[in-house]
Amino acid sequence: MEIIKYMILGIIQGITEPLPISSSGHLLLFKNLFNTNMFNDLNFEIVVNFASFLAILYIFRKDIVNLIKGFFGYIFGKDEKKKKYKSAFKYAMLIIISTIPTGIIGLLFKDKIENLLSTPKIVGLAFLITALALFVIKNIKGSKEDKDITYKDAIYIGLLQAVAIFPGISRSGTVLVGCLLRDFKRTTALKYTFILYFPVSIATFGLGAIDIIKDNQLGSVLIPYMAGFLCSLVVTYFAYLWLSKLVKDGKLWKFSIYCLILGIFTLIYFR
Repeated sequence: MEIIKYMILGIIQGITEPLPISSSGHLLLFKNLFNTNMFNDLNFEIVVNFASFLAILYIFRKDIVNLIKGFFGYIFGKDEKKKKYKSAFKYAMLIIISTIPTGIIGLLFKDKIENLLSTPKIVGLAFLITALALFVIKNIKGSKEDKDITYKDAIYIGLLQAVAIFPGISRSGTVLVGCLLRDFKRTTALKYTFILYFPVSIATFGLGAIDIIKDNQLGSVLIPYMAGFLCSLVVTYFAYLWLSKLVKDGKLWKFSIYCLILGIFTLIYFR
């Protein structure tokens, strides 16, 4: 029975991490709906988040390798080779710039915001805000490709991503909306959204791994953890493929209907 509970949590994480519907909001909602403490295991949350990270890393593995090679190749390469790596270096710098606001706000205010605003009513309002944002950009196609992204775009998107620190606000949804509002093509927006996912996630996992290593009870929950990990890994992969198709087909607005219904339900149920 314990394994099934962890598998359910892994599936929830896998579905909601890539989709623009807020994984943190769903976990908080499930916790309050079922009045269970199974969602309070921070170590397990780190494990299933890491599974999602690996699934998305696999999808974007070639892009990540090219960015790393380009970044260091431009810095340490000889003058005649710098031109070859210039575009990759610029893209890496754009990602770094977009990450800075989230890093600063997260370090300063994340715990305070979560302690004050992690309630079903706040999450319900966040779902409604997400629904509105996704509906607003439903007809935007955009024209910018990777080479057209500016540092101004990166700052704008970084500030929007920082908003996702509020419980119930989807990070992927917020960044996708920001990219499309900055006239990105849909495929360009999708790539930028998930490349931007990596820096903050790596920092989070690095800090969380220390706690997991120190946990003396890890051996007793290893099998449930692995079951949840595998569920999150597989489901995240296929959830991303589904999202990718919907974004390319201009059907991102469908998630606005889901968030609208879920937001209204949450506000009524927890009134």
